[in-house]
Amino acid sequence: MTRIGLHLHEGDPLDQAQATGADAVQFFLGDPQGWQAPAFPREPAELRAAFEAADVYPYVHAQYIINVASPNNRIRIPSRKLLEQQLKAAASIGAKGLIVHGGHVTAGTDPQLGYDSWTKAIERIERPVPLLIENTAGGDGAMARGIDAIARLWDAVADAAAAGGGEVGFCLDTCHAFAAGEDLATIVDRLTAVTGRIDLVHCNNSRDEFGSGRDRHAGLESGQIDPGLILDVVRSAGATVICETPDAAGDVRWLRAKL
Repeated sequence: MTRIGLHLHEGDPLDQAQATGADAVQFFLGDPQGWQAPAFPREPAELRAAFEAADVYPYVHAQYIINVASPNNRIRIPSRKLLEQQLKAAASIGAKGLIVHGGHVTAGTDPQLGYDSWTKAIERIERPVPLLIENTAGGDGAMARGIDAIARLWDAVADAAAAGGGEVGFCLDTCHAFAAGEDLATIVDRLTAVTGRIDLVHCNNSRDEFGSGRDRHAGLESGQIDPGLILDVVRSAGATVICETPDAAGDVRWLRAKL
């Protein structure tokens, strides 16, 4: 059975997951827009034991500001440090993975510099839990917008990941793929041909039209994507699902009924 969960922004993630009947949950360890070290809703060992006892899969989403592809040393180097802290913190609570966005280079910068920075990050950062790189919706200098960019990113990280240090996996966001102009009817096959894996699905509809480049999530039945197409992606991916929608608890129930 597919595990279905939701993203939570505040409060105790396990208590809220159980209240909604979810068997997976995603949350931040601290301010998603800040550079602070990880912060925990409970003592880590206690939280780890509680997740295991409840049979709920925890996932941690790294801060949005992390950008290991940045050509700016004042962003790239702190991003690597914070990413490593987040990976260690996620491991301490028994997380199944840490999700991070692919990042971007600034306008006028050769994207290859960003991919090279990703190679160095994978070579240098230990990964005690799988590092799940998420596709993004827009941005000309984005490292993971669309299949072609993701293929270049995977070329940059695959050899370094294979050399050791822990797993590198992939998180597919349906809204982001749609906004990037990718056909969802074939996205799973095309992605797995590049990455070899999909570890997590961020199951979101889109408020905006196909190819908009905008990252604005909608409820699964109320956006621009055919809900049946979203269900097909979930079934084909065969991975744990996290809803990041305005009524995520309602969408968890909808998904469970449909699946």
